[in-house]
Amino acid sequence: MRRSVIYGLFSLGLGLILFATMRPFFLDKGEQRNNTITETNNTGRLFQVQNVQQRNGNIQRINMIKANHQLVQRLNNSPSIKVINHNKKDKSHYYKNEIVVNFKTIPPQEKINQYLKDINGTLRERHETVYNFKSKSQTTNELEKYFIQKQSVEYAEPHYIFLPNEVNDTYYQSYQWNLPAIGTEKGWNMTRGSKNVKIAVVDTGVDLDHPDLAHRLIAGYNAIDNNNNPDDDNGHGSHVAGIIAADTNNGKGMAGITWYNPIIPVKVMDAEGTGGSFYVAKGIRWAVDHGADVINLSLGNYQSCDILESAIDYALEKNVVVVSAAGNDNTSQRSYPAAYPGVLGVAAVDSDGKRANFSNFGDYVDVAAPGVEIPSTFSNGEYAALSGTSMAAPHVAALAGLIRSINPNLKNTEVTKIITSSAQGLNSNKKSPYFGNGIINNLEALQMAAKNKK
Repeated sequence: MRRSVIYGLFSLGLGLILFATMRPFFLDKGEQRNNTITETNNTGRLFQVQNVQQRNGNIQRINMIKANHQLVQRLNNSPSIKVINHNKKDKSHYYKNEIVVNFKTIPPQEKINQYLKDINGTLRERHETVYNFKSKSQTTNELEKYFIQKQSVEYAEPHYIFLPNEVNDTYYQSYQWNLPAIGTEKGWNMTRGSKNVKIAVVDTGVDLDHPDLAHRLIAGYNAIDNNNNPDDDNGHGSHVAGIIAADTNNGKGMAGITWYNPIIPVKVMDAEGTGGSFYVAKGIRWAVDHGADVINLSLGNYQSCDILESAIDYALEKNVVVVSAAGNDNTSQRSYPAAYPGVLGVAAVDSDGKRANFSNFGDYVDVAAPGVEIPSTFSNGEYAALSGTSMAAPHVAALAGLIRSINPNLKNTEVTKIITSSAQGLNSNKKSPYFGNGIINNLEALQMAAKNKK
């Protein structure tokens, strides 16, 4: 695989869903939206879920489209970044004069010293057998040719840049329409999660002190700085984490889809929202080695690379459910890691059950989930509403966590099958390039998981 610093702003693609099919799960346009939801727990006792931040709360309003477009332009014009044009519209990026090399075994130091002399460069990073070299004079292509011919090298590739999969204006909507849309509350009558099933958010980190998240977090990792401080300096990861696990029924803020599943925060992208393939792969492996049962990847690019695919394969071999956003460019260009075999690729729909106009599409889309105007937690203790397949993916990751909570013995492939086969599909047995197998259905999936309990 080719290590590169790919820059991908992806938009997940979804086609139209028949209105009659979606009617039971999505609010009618004229239906009143209440600020709270009242449900009964398994004992029949009423509980109240406050779905919105108190009206006096501080809600951020951010134009993410403008910010992301500006970031892309900076990458396109930066002398330290190289661009891959997949077509007229879709681009990927990687760092100039850098190479990611995976050796079959760890080379002795004298060999490394010789490599550095030959390439007139430095060793930027190392994780196990993977090395990130930077040359002062040789191009990435020259570096690739130098390393790939060596018998000790498994692969050598550019250092691709990954970006969060999110688009559209950030603005606040006073009701979490996304919860009833996928049968969340009815699913809570079967399970609200388990402290034994951990969900890793591999992203920009998570706001460690957020009042609606702090009690749901366990020890995490910063793959960029190689320490145990995965604090979020961007906001994207905090938003993703809140969809999965904002502290529910605590009288403030948002309601998470899970009540008890711990979040493992893993920081692989910086304050600007970019992260190299080296750090993304490193973060995935760390999450697997530290007990993740589910991994959410709301990030991507259009260039497949060996270092990322190897990390995904490692997670799948260790029985981890891997969920990834399909991308936000309204394109059929395959995006990664969503397009890798075994990964649940997620597209986005709006509150009417229609395809989000930014959502990528293709045969790698497995399911769809709410991804337009999704309110959740944000950095610095704040709240925001974001749109993107980045927001759709954590709905699926949360469902995977609930499925494993109700039936811990299920293999990752069995969890994936339950999610896809229980989805609210079209009036056809065919898989849609826009919706995959359909929009996720929490209640149906949990009922299916309970029936398959061994």
